[in-house]
Amino acid sequence: MKALIASFSAGLLFAIGLGVSGMTQPSKVIGFLDLFGSWDASLLFVMVGAIAVHFVLFRVVTKRASPLFDDRFRLPTRKDIDVSLVAGAAVFGIGWALGGYCPGPALATAASGVWPALVFVLCMAMGMKLEHLVSGHLNRVREARGAMCESSSNQVH
Repeated sequence: MKALIASFSAGLLFAIGLGVSGMTQPSKVIGFLDLFGSWDASLLFVMVGAIAVHFVLFRVVTKRASPLFDDRFRLPTRKDIDVSLVAGAAVFGIGWALGGYCPGPALATAASGVWPALVFVLCMAMGMKLEHLVSGHLNRVREARGAMCESSSNQVH
């Protein structure tokens, strides 16, 4: 229960921060991406602030033996850059540029009932489901091919 309360509190704090900074407004994102028009640097300041807080607190928190509400830290171990990472980043960036929302602000704005944010979140959820289905299918195809190759190499010997 403590972990759920902590997660909810962190999400609420994040949503409040997005609202106070104005980052739930797609015009802020579009203005930031409009480098040759009326560029709005406010998103840059929010990002720099978030990176600075993360840079300091990540080092402080990971010096602990374990997190407050779990037995161990669950940090990513992969360090490679592959096609799916680059493609996912590109799709994320395109969606962000076209919609003016990234997932966090979209969820915070959708919670207030703003229609474009609700549509964005629905489309984002459908995209996540589609990715899950396609990835599952591709993994099954790869496993089947691997089993077929293994089977044919065993028959040759």
